[in-house]
Amino acid sequence: MRKLEVDVVVIGGGATGSAVVRDVAMRGFKAALVDRVDLAQGTTARFHGLLHSGGRYVKSDPESATECAEENEILRKVVPHAIEDTGGLFVTTSKDSEEHADIFLDCANKTKVPAYEISPAEALKREPRLDPKLKRAFAVQDATIDGWKMVWGFAHSAKEYGAKILPYHWVTGIEVTNGAVSAVTCEDHKNGGEKVHIDCKFIINCGGPWAGEIAAMAGCHDVNVVPGAGIMIAMNHRICQHVINRCIYPSDGDLIVPAHQVAIIGTTDQVAPSADFLQIKDKEVQQMLDAGDALLPGFRHSRPLHVWVGARPLVKDNRVAATDSRHMSRGMSVMDHEERDGVKGMLTVAGGKLTTCRLMAERAVNIMCDIMKDDRPCRTAQEAVPGQEGARQHRLTDRLQAREKEWNKDQIICECELVSRRMVEETIKEFPSASLDDLRRQLRIGMGPCQGGFCSMRCAGIVNEQGAASVERATNMISLFMKNRWIGIKPILFGESTRETALDNWIMQGIFDLEHAPGKGQLSEVVLNPVEQERDKQEREAVKEALA
Repeated sequence: MRKLEVDVVVIGGGATGSAVVRDVAMRGFKAALVDRVDLAQGTTARFHGLLHSGGRYVKSDPESATECAEENEILRKVVPHAIEDTGGLFVTTSKDSEEHADIFLDCANKTKVPAYEISPAEALKREPRLDPKLKRAFAVQDATIDGWKMVWGFAHSAKEYGAKILPYHWVTGIEVTNGAVSAVTCEDHKNGGEKVHIDCKFIINCGGPWAGEIAAMAGCHDVNVVPGAGIMIAMNHRICQHVINRCIYPSDGDLIVPAHQVAIIGTTDQVAPSADFLQIKDKEVQQMLDAGDALLPGFRHSRPLHVWVGARPLVKDNRVAATDSRHMSRGMSVMDHEERDGVKGMLTVAGGKLTTCRLMAERAVNIMCDIMKDDRPCRTAQEAVPGQEGARQHRLTDRLQAREKEWNKDQIICECELVSRRMVEETIKEFPSASLDDLRRQLRIGMGPCQGGFCSMRCAGIVNEQGAASVERATNMISLFMKNRWIGIKPILFGESTRETALDNWIMQGIFDLEHAPGKGQLSEVVLNPVEQERDKQEREAVKEALA
């Protein structure tokens, strides 16, 4: 058993958890962050990429609107490399009442959300594909943010301040001694399930929709964090250049976000029984395509590329029905388990949004300092993450410009995302136990139109060449990677997507005979944690049924 000793353990490596561990470390506490899988693999990896201006909530949630507006400005300074300043529009389509538009500017002014009205002609000039009969339009300071880049920036910052960042560490227990938390026990699933024991004085639970399960390990039951499930669809090209919001009370499919090379429409909102086993329903896919047509006529005739589902960590709101996640507050909540359950030294953070993760961290760590009677000021709003001091914001063309400087010197591995051999090799060197899905989060391999049909084999070959995986394990990595891609393709399998999927299948089975390759089915070499094992079993059965 491996033993560690820290002041604070942060459980959960998403946007909130990474922001918390950075804040804790910057205040001089000895800290460790643990997550059962990769950093930002849960809810943070499954959102639409929007850095909120606050405009969405000026009427429905004024406090959240103000927080978003303020944190929007802060994150642009702290993680500029993760943000593209697209700007945003709120538009009243020909199908919408002007009731919300009539109060939009007044509400924006009250909540300090920068916004101004432009003419429909100006809106159409900025976005020619908008509804030509739109009635009103407002410009706001929306942007897009790469959640993975932001989280890694926070994690690198925390490490520079001495924190230990431990992904793939599955929490198996929380020890409570004399009414106070004293340790966290984990299994290291990148190191054969090695047992890890972390002594600590304080725990901050940032498990998102899994926070209730984590709290229960310390004897703190009935922590009501509701998984609010929503699907999003990425279209295969960037069909708009601004974030486009429908100027109505927040509803399903009222938002299109230009993220990297694609455009993402979202999102639905339904209470899910479990954050681990979320479903993508056919009717929700059609609902998103119809909603896209209202904003950009002809939207549903564009090619959908991939669909996914994420779970928001919503705090149960007694003001609305238990099944009504759409109208539950998006505000943040920090639970002190000494007050609530008599367990000292533990907080649970829930609610909020990715845009407000730094603020959530500041408030939670302030509460921790008050409890510990150790006042240390927060500096996370003033200091950029390492290597980004004074850097400009990310641009869509950045990777293309970098590629043009050495176009004939470095082999392209993923044409869709312009990922080179050097980029793959350097990432493998930094993360020698990385799976292809880990490389996807780091480099975006398999996220373009081919969905891994070409680049997965190349990447697996490099992993094998670099000595990071045997032939058998590399084969299994390809199988698992393509299976995960398939889950997001099956619900949108029509038109060009069907042809591309057939091509990918011919490549995998006709050329490489993947079903009979060495190592096929040895899933334990790649996936070790219990939930992923069960999910893989369910998804394999679903794939078999779909192909039958």
